[in-house]
Amino acid sequence: MTHVVVIGCGVVGATIAYELSQIPQLTVTVLDQNSPAQASTGAALGVLMGAISHKTKGRAWQMRSCSLQRYETLIPELENITGRSILFNRKGILMLCFAGEDLNKWEELIATRQSQGWHLQLLDLDQIQSNYPQVNCENVIGAIYSPQDRQVDPTALTLALVEAAQHNGVNFQFGVKVEAFQTVNSSETQRICPQIFTTGGELDVDGIVIAAGLGTTRLLPTETHQKSIKIRPVLGQAVQLKLSQPLGELEPVISGDDVHIVPLGNAEYWVGATVEFPSNDDDIVIDQTQINPVMEGAIRLCPALSEAKIIRQWSGLRPRPDGKPAPIIEYLSGFENILLATGHYRNGVLLAPATAETIRKMIVKKFAIASQES
Repeated sequence: MTHVVVIGCGVVGATIAYELSQIPQLTVTVLDQNSPAQASTGAALGVLMGAISHKTKGRAWQMRSCSLQRYETLIPELENITGRSILFNRKGILMLCFAGEDLNKWEELIATRQSQGWHLQLLDLDQIQSNYPQVNCENVIGAIYSPQDRQVDPTALTLALVEAAQHNGVNFQFGVKVEAFQTVNSSETQRICPQIFTTGGELDVDGIVIAAGLGTTRLLPTETHQKSIKIRPVLGQAVQLKLSQPLGELEPVISGDDVHIVPLGNAEYWVGATVEFPSNDDDIVIDQTQINPVMEGAIRLCPALSEAKIIRQWSGLRPRPDGKPAPIIEYLSGFENILLATGHYRNGVLLAPATAETIRKMIVKKFAIASQES
């Protein structure tokens, strides 16, 4: 048996654990100092902006395409194994376009997606007002509707992934903190880590996957690594709202000016946005009033939200790599058996399936074991 340890049990770590659990030759352990689906995952809205993104080639698009396709099978697969119901909105995404925006770039994207087998539709004002009367069309010049993009409840998804992975034999250890790595030279230029020291004891390992988001940098085994791989926090804000009646009959995710309005059913909605910070200061002070501009933006998009009751409000930090493209999926420099799957920034939920598939292929290749297709 080959023993692989996954450090971190947000949506990325949980998806990796589930995919690895389907390889019979692997023993998989997941470590997290918190409960599952905390930190970035617990604050995410789960909007899967794949086809509607402007990434059209290379790794960025391939991962999006892979993930969107995997979600169509993954959600029913998990529901069947666990008996859990996972909120999975199949009504698409409506992206509003505003005055001053160049619609030609959207027409080019529509043509590109059509050649790739994906469908996008450019809507004019009449079509928006007819199909989506809940939208305030002031300053709106059009919209892109993406019927194949999705939204999923990140917490429900992660908990289902954990349960399904446990069903397949994965050992989860929550409330356990990684304290140190034992490292030994395997060659003149490479090292391996055969053992991890944790607050729960020592673990002999063959492979390690660090999927710890913002906790990644402090986990890295050397000061050089900690200086070269910096994961910076970026604040995300969200609020759950309740109306007396739904906004409209057709309820895709509505997005505009970097604000998302996510229908949950029963006239309830999540509203959220990621707030950029101009500095590299790691000490972000979360102020509850920071949600006010997000709410104001949502009300501009859908004025009826001004009558909504706030059910709950929360914040979270997104892990953004400093000086590296997101996400980081690679072997840790100088180590043969430590892999990184971290720094997904805004796209952790979207890219979790593709990340897990990439890691699975790397593990299978590394240890020369046969992979059982899911």
